[in-house]
Amino acid sequence: MADTPAITLHQPSMPESDLPAASIATDETPDDIHLWKLRRECRELSTRLAAIENSTIWRGTAPLRALIERLPWLARMAAIARRRTRRATPHADEVIAAPRELRQHIAGLHARTAHRVEDAVEPITFQTVSSPRVSIIIPTYGQDDYTLRCLASLALHAPQTPFEIIVMDDAYPDRADPAFFEKHVRGIEFRRAAHNLGFLRTCNAAAELARGDYLFFLNNDTEPMPGAIDALVALLDETPTIGMTGAKLIYPNGTLQEAGGIVWRDASGWNWGRGQNPESPEYNYRRDVDYISGAAIMLRRTLFESLHGFDETFAPAYYEDTDLAFRIRQAGLRVVYEPRAAVIHYEGISHGTDEATGGKAHQRVNARRMREQWAEVLDQDYFAGPDDLPRARDRAMHRRIILVIDHYVPEPDRDAGSRTIMGVLRSLVAANWVVKFWPQNRLYSPVYTPVLQDMGIEVIDSRWQGDLEDWLLARGDALDCILVSRPAVASAYLPALMACTEARLCLYGHDLHGVRLHRQAELTGDPDILRRAETMDRQECRLWRIFDASIYLSQAEADIASKLEPRGDYRVVVPYCFPTFTSRDHAPATTTILMVAGFAHPPNEDAALFMARQVLPLIHEQCPEATLVLAGSHPTAKILALASPNITVTGWIEDKTLHDLYETSRAAVVPLRYGAGVKGKTVEALHEGLPLTVTPIGAEGIEGLDAILPICPDARSIADDLLLLLRDDRVWLARSHAQTDFARAHFSEEAMRESVIAALIP
Repeated sequence: MADTPAITLHQPSMPESDLPAASIATDETPDDIHLWKLRRECRELSTRLAAIENSTIWRGTAPLRALIERLPWLARMAAIARRRTRRATPHADEVIAAPRELRQHIAGLHARTAHRVEDAVEPITFQTVSSPRVSIIIPTYGQDDYTLRCLASLALHAPQTPFEIIVMDDAYPDRADPAFFEKHVRGIEFRRAAHNLGFLRTCNAAAELARGDYLFFLNNDTEPMPGAIDALVALLDETPTIGMTGAKLIYPNGTLQEAGGIVWRDASGWNWGRGQNPESPEYNYRRDVDYISGAAIMLRRTLFESLHGFDETFAPAYYEDTDLAFRIRQAGLRVVYEPRAAVIHYEGISHGTDEATGGKAHQRVNARRMREQWAEVLDQDYFAGPDDLPRARDRAMHRRIILVIDHYVPEPDRDAGSRTIMGVLRSLVAANWVVKFWPQNRLYSPVYTPVLQDMGIEVIDSRWQGDLEDWLLARGDALDCILVSRPAVASAYLPALMACTEARLCLYGHDLHGVRLHRQAELTGDPDILRRAETMDRQECRLWRIFDASIYLSQAEADIASKLEPRGDYRVVVPYCFPTFTSRDHAPATTTILMVAGFAHPPNEDAALFMARQVLPLIHEQCPEATLVLAGSHPTAKILALASPNITVTGWIEDKTLHDLYETSRAAVVPLRYGAGVKGKTVEALHEGLPLTVTPIGAEGIEGLDAILPICPDARSIADDLLLLLRDDRVWLARSHAQTDFARAHFSEEAMRESVIAALIP
C-alpha cells in the first residue's frame, strides 16, 4: 500500500533567554519556573486589559456588547465568520524519539541476536503444544537473519496463549544449507515450497497446515513486542463481531509506521500515522479501519477458510490484505486496529520500497485491480482524498462524530457524575457514533483512560501537544456535535467552541447547579453560598441561551430550567442504565444499613452526618444492634471521624466489593437534605433490589418512585421506615421485587441509548 506523508505538530517552547536569570543559574525547580511564568503572564495580561478597557473603542462599543449578551447567537455567528478567514498553519517537522520502553526492547533484542547464528551455542527453542489456539504463520524468502530475529523475539516474549509457529520458505534459491532452520530453531513447523509460489500463495499454503483457532500472519522482518499476540487474541475472543484485527507497526527507530490503513476512492492507500509518535492519542484507541497491513494480522481460521484465503487475483503480492478486509466487511464483520499489540517492522526487506522496480511494482498493478473489483463500494463508502482525513481515519463516511468534554476521564466506580457520563459514552458507541473525549485536566489515567480507548474512544489528553482551539482548528470541520459536561467546563471552553467550530453545541448539565446551591444556602443560612448560587444562576442562564441544546436527567429539571430561561432548548435523557437485572428471593439476616456516596460532594457529606447524628440514634432506641456502613470515595475528615463500632467508613472500594455490600446489607438509605438532579445512589439501590429509604431530595427526578416506596422527609420517618425493613421479611421482599421491576422498566441500556441520541440530534 502507498505511504502517507509525515505530518507533525511542533509546539514552540520559551527561549532560555526569556527565563529569569536565577532559573538558569540555580537549582530552581520546574514548578518555580512555571509559577514565575504565570505571574509574569498575569502582569502582562492585566496591563493589556487595563489599556483595552480605557480605550475609546471599548467604551464606544458598550451598547453592542450589551446587545450580544442578550443575543448570544450573534456573537457565535461573528466568531464563525472570523474563523473562516483563518487557516491552521502547518508546523515544521520534528524528530520523534523512540519511547524508552521501545528503545530498551530493541537494544536488548538486538544485543542477543547480533552474533552470527551459525555460532550460537543453543538453538532458539519453542515448546510444542497439542492444541494451539494461534497458528503463527511466517512466510520467508531469504533474509534468514531477520527471520531468526523474529523467532528470537517470539521466544523471548512468548505469548500466554498456546501457539504453534509455521515457517514457510518460498523456495528461496540461494540457501546453501537446506537444513538451516532445523539446526538453529526447535519446536516449529518448517516447510519449504517445491517451487516459488509468491507471497500470497505461500501464505495460503501455510494456512492449510494450521491447527489453531486463529491465524496470525506475521512478516519475517518483524519483532512482536511483549503481549502483542495475547492482545489480538483477547480482542477476537471478547468480540465475535470482529472478523480481523491487527497490530500497531513501529519502525526500529521508534516512530510509527502504521496505525491501521486508509483506502481512498481510487483504491490508493495510506499508512495512517506514518512517521509520527506511536504514543500519541490518535494512534492508541481501538478503531474500525479500512485495512490493516498484512505484516501482522489475525483472524479466525474458519473465517479465512470460508473466504478461500487470500484472493489469488492479487498474486504474487500487494493488496491481498486490503481485499481480505473488504471481503470480511462484506461478510458482515468488522476489521479493527488493536493498539495494545505493537510490532516492530523493518519494511521492504524482501522487496524494497520502490514501487517502480522488483516485486514492489505489483503494488501499482494491484491497485488498479482493487479499484476495478471494488468500484461500487469505493464510490459509495470511501472518501476522495486527504482533504477528508479527519473523517476517513475513523471510517466516518456514514457516521456522526462527536467530541465530549468533561473535567476529567470518567471514574465510574468513584462518583455518580462519572457513571452518568460513562453511560452517555457507551450509548454513543453502541449507536455507532465516532467519539472523541477531551478531559479538561488533560491527565492520562493509567486506570481509566485505557477503558475508553478499548471502547473505541480517542482520549485527547496531554499526549497531544496543543490546546482545544488548536485541535478544533485542525479537526473541527469534521465534527457533527460537541457535548460539554458541567457549566464550569462549558464556560471555560466557550470562546474556543464559538470561534473554531460550527458543530452542534450541547450542554450536559448533570443537575441544576444554581438550584442545588440555593437549597444549600437555605439549609445553612450561609450568605457566601447564596452569592455563589446567584452567580451560578446567571452562568447557567447564559449557557442555556448559547448552547443549541441543554440536557438534563429529569423532566422536572428541564421544566425548572425552562422557567428560568425560556429561550433555551431543553432535552431529557435516561440518567443511568444497566445490562441485567436480578430479583432477590430472600432477605439477608443482618441489620446493616448501607449508604453509598462520593463524600467529597458537600450534599453527601451533610447527608452522612445527618444520618449518623440524628437518624441512627433513633434507630438504636429500638434496634441497638443496627450498624451503618458509609461506602464511597474521598471521605472527608468529618466523615472519617464518624467511624465507631456501629459505623464503618470504607473509603473507595471496587465494584465487586460494593456489589457484595449490596448483597449482604439489609437496607439502603439516601438521606439527602439538599442537592439537585437524579441521584445515582438511588438508582443503584433500585437496580440492586436492596430495599431503599429515601428523602424527597434523594427521590427527585425519578417519576413514579413514590408509588413503590414511601418518601421520608425527616429523621423520624427515615428511622421508622428503616426499622420496618430491618424487622419485616415480608415487607422487605415485596419492596425488593418492586424496586427491581421499576429499575428494569426505566433504566435499560436501550432506553438510555434512544434518549441520548434523541437529545443530541436537532
